[in-house]
Amino acid sequence: MRKSTRKCARVRITLGAVLALAAAVADAQQAPRPGLTQERIDELSHKHDGYYGALAPQNLAKRRPKPGFNLTGTWFIDLRRAFADFMYGPPYPQFYEAGQTALKEAAEARKAGHPYRDSIGQCYPAGMPMIMTRVWPISMVQMPTVIYMMFGFTNSLRIIYLDGRPHTDPDIAISTYNGESIGHWEGSTLVVHSKYFEPNQHWIDMGLPISDQLEMVERMRLLDRGTTLEVETIMTDPKNWKGEWHSTHRWTRMDYSDIPEVECLPNLNEHLPSTQPSGP
Repeated sequence: MRKSTRKCARVRITLGAVLALAAAVADAQQAPRPGLTQERIDELSHKHDGYYGALAPQNLAKRRPKPGFNLTGTWFIDLRRAFADFMYGPPYPQFYEAGQTALKEAAEARKAGHPYRDSIGQCYPAGMPMIMTRVWPISMVQMPTVIYMMFGFTNSLRIIYLDGRPHTDPDIAISTYNGESIGHWEGSTLVVHSKYFEPNQHWIDMGLPISDQLEMVERMRLLDRGTTLEVETIMTDPKNWKGEWHSTHRWTRMDYSDIPEVECLPNLNEHLPSTQPSGP
């Protein structure tokens, strides 16, 4: 009886320890986590020191000169003259070695029927400037402080700030595929200056490389009583080409179009012939 009693006591002690441990774990899991500091909340919400967000009521309510036009609507790149009009060249600027190599390799791949630097097909962002000329509609919403461009192609988002803010300090700027775009009005022309581009797997036309020094200036005008959007684009990238690269494109207003939700899925795209690598 004593032996049996001691055994039962050991079992009770063991079960008690397990239950106590389980209770401690449960308490730890249910214990409230400390709240975020205001500094951390500001950081996570991308607060801008010194000026309001684009949609802040205080910003929207500021008195501003009347804009030269309103881009609100849906637009489609005008390729009626030639499908290749989506490209930003030729004519091309004077490329340095990387660009010259890309032109040569792209021509060889095209002749052999292989894709070349088809990063878009592998779900990398098209990025500026190529996102502007994809064969999908673009919905634009213009407000006094900002223009939002929502692209049917992979639902990419481009933001053009119109509220007078400067470009972010380069020491803290975060590079993105569509860059940081700041616009201002010169009469009936909207001038947009964009920089801070992410160069990883980011190409122009047939695989032409960009660097972190790429900058773009776009001069946007509305023509034909507001039914045509013309954009003259001037690009500089001192690491990849000499001087300025000029290109002009047009878009037509598509009042009976919307953009759908579109997701790029790597596990599906990797099986498409157009996304297969062209070399070993």
